[in-house]
Amino acid sequence: MTVSSTVVRNSYAGDNSTTQFTYTFPIHSSSELKVILRSSAGVETVQTLNSDYTINDTGTGGTVTFTSAPASGVSIVLIRDTNQTQEVDYLANDPFPADTHEGALDKLTLLTQELQEEIDRSLKVSRTAPINNSQITDDATARAGKLLGFSADGNSLDATIDGSGVAVSATNAANSATAAAASATQADTAKVAAQTAQAAAEAALDTFDDDFLGAKASDPSVDNDGNSLTDGSLYFDTTNNVMKVYDLGNTQWKQLIPTASQQTNIDAAVNNLTNINNVAGQISPTNNIGTLAGLNTEISGLYGIRNDITSLGSITAAISAVNSNETNINAVNNNSANINTLAGITNLGNLASAHADVTAVANNLTSVNSFGNTYKISANAPTGVPEGTLWFDTTNDIMKVYDGSSFANAGSSVNGTSQRNKFTATTGQTVFSGNDDNAVALAYDPNFLDTYLNGVRIINGSDYTATDGSTITLTSPASAGDILSVVSFGTFQIASFSATAITSDTVAIARGGTGLSSLGSAGQALVVNSVGNALEYANASSAEVYGFETYYDPSTLNIAVTVQNVGGANKYFIDGVQQDTLNLLEGNTYIFSYPSAHPFALSTTANGTHGGGSEYTTGVTRDTGANTLTYVVPSNAPQLYYYCTLHSGMGGTANTSVPANNTVRYITTNQGQDNITASQYANFDDVLFSASGFTFSLSNGDLIATI
Repeated sequence: MTVSSTVVRNSYAGDNSTTQFTYTFPIHSSSELKVILRSSAGVETVQTLNSDYTINDTGTGGTVTFTSAPASGVSIVLIRDTNQTQEVDYLANDPFPADTHEGALDKLTLLTQELQEEIDRSLKVSRTAPINNSQITDDATARAGKLLGFSADGNSLDATIDGSGVAVSATNAANSATAAAASATQADTAKVAAQTAQAAAEAALDTFDDDFLGAKASDPSVDNDGNSLTDGSLYFDTTNNVMKVYDLGNTQWKQLIPTASQQTNIDAAVNNLTNINNVAGQISPTNNIGTLAGLNTEISGLYGIRNDITSLGSITAAISAVNSNETNINAVNNNSANINTLAGITNLGNLASAHADVTAVANNLTSVNSFGNTYKISANAPTGVPEGTLWFDTTNDIMKVYDGSSFANAGSSVNGTSQRNKFTATTGQTVFSGNDDNAVALAYDPNFLDTYLNGVRIINGSDYTATDGSTITLTSPASAGDILSVVSFGTFQIASFSATAITSDTVAIARGGTGLSSLGSAGQALVVNSVGNALEYANASSAEVYGFETYYDPSTLNIAVTVQNVGGANKYFIDGVQQDTLNLLEGNTYIFSYPSAHPFALSTTANGTHGGGSEYTTGVTRDTGANTLTYVVPSNAPQLYYYCTLHSGMGGTANTSVPANNTVRYITTNQGQDNITASQYANFDDVLFSASGFTFSLSNGDLIATI
């Protein structure tokens, strides 16, 4: 294999629930993967294979499954640790073992990557700022109790630096910490005192806030804390601009001074004291004011119609006339409901103007009702209607006519000569209707449409049904992503006209003409040209030589390779058949799709590399991303076997053979215009001498001639 990735480790964070973690690099064996757990305190623990975890390797990576999920806060590190041995032994004069040699190169590359990973984690000096000597030459006695640092000139390592100064600094730092702790204690004491003072101030403020409630627009029912009011509480009434005090005994707010309007009223009463006394004299002893007060309703009523009373005096004659027409007035009153109904009709005047039309409709009511029964407008088809009923389908905006059994389009469903629809199918979809991928609604006239599935024309009645003008139903479900294309044709009739009306130009083939402006030579016939897109004059049928050559037209086949456990061992299943024998025809292309954990391969040896053979690669292309192996069978291909590159005993036999011819091609003399050489004639599989104009094809081994 090739080594295209430099990744040698993967890291993850535990969450106390996840047990599976992937590694994205190749290993030669399960023992060469180290699994390490690092706690939040920095303690690293190497895990034990098959005890703490298991491995499922795919060849280019794999999955580590823990027996117990790593806890939250724990880091999981998966790192490759390749065995540092050389196990390849070349034998003199043996064929060069390419796979073995490549495997050794791969191992060296993996080891180099692991060394680089360790170097990346080490202390290094920059390439632009090197040191002269990176070795430590002092012995253990000289290094004991000392610090590691750099020499005075900074160009070499020094392991004998005295650390006593560091100890003094540490002591000073400890003393500073003690002093800081004492200062913190004093700060805490001051903080407590400040908090006590703050609490007292807040209590005093709360007491004042409960006694003086501030400015409010209306009498409050509770204090500012939502508690019951206390006797003597104050607030300023902003509506009346007065100060009020709460009387707990009477549970009411009382003004300390009158409002401005109240003071104005008091002043007015003082200024009108004489009038007030006069009114008091009418109360006692005569009590005239009491008498008038008893007639308050009548007096108010008369005052309210004082203007009407004055007006009545000027229309006494009209009042007498109304009195004389009491009978008619009562009759109008008894029909007030009908009069009010007419008064509510806005277009009553228009109705009166159109009385002649109304009368005409009434005289032809039978015909009007007949039209209403014949012409319908609705979203759904009406039922129980006679043959010939017209219905405008508002759902599809199409006029339809009832033919005695169902509604059919009265005209073409297609606006113009043709319409195209394109639908992208979902898995298992059979019914297609409504708007397509381009928001064009599907509509057609039955039997006037062509339908294609993935570019191949399908047949109405066998491959699909299309009868209602808006729905197409496939006989077999489509696959996801299949493209259904519909070409629907407009239907119309052309009015009759005389051919003598055509006096110029050339009538095109599409219009029923020949597309030609002149006649050919004597004896020629009108035929379709070789491209099949126009008419032309050509010699009539003549003797022709047909030389036939048969050949094999190769195909591309997709084969699904799956894996199932049979009797405790994994086995390949070829298109659902266990270890089926493959028959691979020369020239064909076979695309095998396989599971990523079981790479599919070919070999000239049974069981492939597990049986001592090597992988067969002639005409083979592998796509590791798509997990497919493509094999174009060459001529003279050897006997092959298929196998799994990672696991033994899963595969079977792959026979290769020369296929029988399945296609015919032929060469003609082209009505005498071309020659057939002797060498061409000798290579023909068969020869036919006949008239010109034939075409040939193969069907189930039979030669089909068409003229």
